[in-house]
Amino acid sequence: MDKETPYLLPDGQTAWVIATEEASKHLHDILQMYRGGQTEPLIFGDSGQPEAVVIPWEVWRALVAQSTDEEGFDASYSVLRHRLANPAGPSIPYEDVAAELGIDLDEDIDDSDLKPR
Repeated sequence: MDKETPYLLPDGQTAWVIATEEASKHLHDILQMYRGGQTEPLIFGDSGQPEAVVIPWEVWRALVAQSTDEEGFDASYSVLRHRLANPAGPSIPYEDVAAELGIDLDEDIDDSDLKPR
């Protein structure tokens, strides 16, 4: 993508941040990538600072399902509270977070309650 800025994470990894204005121009392309099975998030913000992330719908649904599951809520809430209380800690890829919370990002999601395209 055009105009990406490297953002150094506390663990030494790099997140690539695209300018908000530029990100808006690529939403169609990102959607096509997601439809093709890719799950790479689109990280965007201004001045090279990450401020928001676009992720595939299936990933979002899985995260919501996990976070609203009463049995898994306490564990998810505890992990979230710990991470928010320690923002200088290392950034963790969303694949690792999903694994920690027991979310299979490749699992089919029951979307029968959604309108077909």
